[in-house]
Amino acid sequence: MTFDATFWVAVSFFIFFGVLIYLKVPGKINELLGNMITDIRKEIDESEKLRSETKSILDEAQKKLNTADKEVNKILKQAKNDSEKLVLEMNEKFHNSSEIKKNATQQKIQQMKESAIKDIKSTSIKIAVESVKKIISTSVDKSKLDNLFDKNLKETEAELKKINS
Repeated sequence: MTFDATFWVAVSFFIFFGVLIYLKVPGKINELLGNMITDIRKEIDESEKLRSETKSILDEAQKKLNTADKEVNKILKQAKNDSEKLVLEMNEKFHNSSEIKKNATQQKIQQMKESAIKDIKSTSIKIAVESVKKIISTSVDKSKLDNLFDKNLKETEAELKKINS
């Protein structure tokens, strides 16, 4: 019986597997793979835990952001309302102030007008009296003039009293 190469390959194959089983290599490989599977499961569980924590932190941050947005909008709306009220208030104060100044100016103008009219009347009367006095003194004799002057003077004084009162 001659043994060919396939026989020796088969024998060496069985010997190789026998040595592997004797040295408990499949158990060690199985144990190593089991440890790797356990480590991977732990990492997956830890990843899930981190993911859930991150999601809760993200949800909390989103709630805070929404609350902050609401507060910002509320503050902006309040500031806008306050500024509108302030503008209206300032506008009203400006118009009231303008109206008061306008009325005061009109009163001053009226007083100045009345004062000017009184001054003009007074000056006109004085000029008229002086003119009459000169005309009478040059055209009438002295005795008639004195009587006429006294009479006109009394009439003028009476008229002046009527005008001034």
